[in-house]
Amino acid sequence: MFDNTCKFIAEMYSPDFATWLLGEPITLTKLSPTELSLEPIRADALILLQSDEVVLHIEFQTKPDDNMPFRMADYRLRVYRRFPNKRMHQVVIYLAKTESEKVYQTTFTTESLRHEFSVIRLWEQPPSDFLRTPGLLPFAVLSATDNKVATLQQAAETIDKIPERRTQSNIAAACAILAGLVLEQEVIGRLFRKDVMQESVVYQSIKTEGSDEKARKIAINLLAEGISVDVIARVTGLPVEVVQQLQQGESENQE
Repeated sequence: MFDNTCKFIAEMYSPDFATWLLGEPITLTKLSPTELSLEPIRADALILLQSDEVVLHIEFQTKPDDNMPFRMADYRLRVYRRFPNKRMHQVVIYLAKTESEKVYQTTFTTESLRHEFSVIRLWEQPPSDFLRTPGLLPFAVLSATDNKVATLQQAAETIDKIPERRTQSNIAAACAILAGLVLEQEVIGRLFRKDVMQESVVYQSIKTEGSDEKARKIAINLLAEGISVDVIARVTGLPVEVVQQLQQGESENQE
C-alpha cells in the first residue's frame, strides 16, 4: 500500500519529482515496464517516467531488498536497449527507518561490470525539502523531523490552502496513508478529513489495489497447489500475464 501510494503521486505530480530528483521541472510520462522486455518482470515497487531526453527510474521501498542492486543494473540495461540515446537517473527511496546496511548500497558489481545508482533515506532528509512542494508533501512526516505530529499538521495546513480540490484530496490521502508508517491512525484522523480523502484518485486506487492484492494472494496459493495459470486467471479475474509474473516470482523465491 505504501509503495503504491508513492507510485501514484509520482505519476500524478511528476514535475515535482523531476524538480527534486533531476533539478528540472519537466513533465514526465509513465513508461510501462512491459515496453522494456518480452519477459515478465516484477514491477510492484517501481515507477518509470520519461521525457524525450531522460528516463527517471524510482524504486520505493518500505524495507531493504537483497536484490535491489541487481534490479537497478537490470533496468539500466533494459532501458539502454530500448532507448540508447536517453540519459537515465535511478534512485531508490527508502520510506521507513532501518538499521540495515542494505539501505546504503549504491552499486552492483560482478566481475568486470559495475553499475551505480542513487539512494535516498527519507529519515535523513530535512522536512523543508518536502513542505514547499505539493507533490512531495506526503514525504514530510517521514523526514528528519523531531516532531512528526507537528510536521504532519504543517503539511495538513499547507494542503488546506491548495485551491484545486482534486489535488487537495489526492495529496491529503497520500499524506494520511504514508503517515501510517510512523504515527497512530487516531492522530492522523484528527488532521485529515475522511470525506476529502475519499474523493481522491489515490484513495480509490488503493481500494482497488487492495482487492487486487487479495486476488494475488489467492493466485499464489493456487499456484502452490499446482493449478494451471489459465484456471487461476479465470478464478481470480487476474490477467494471465499477471499470474505468469506471480508464478515466476514464486519460482525465484524457491531457488
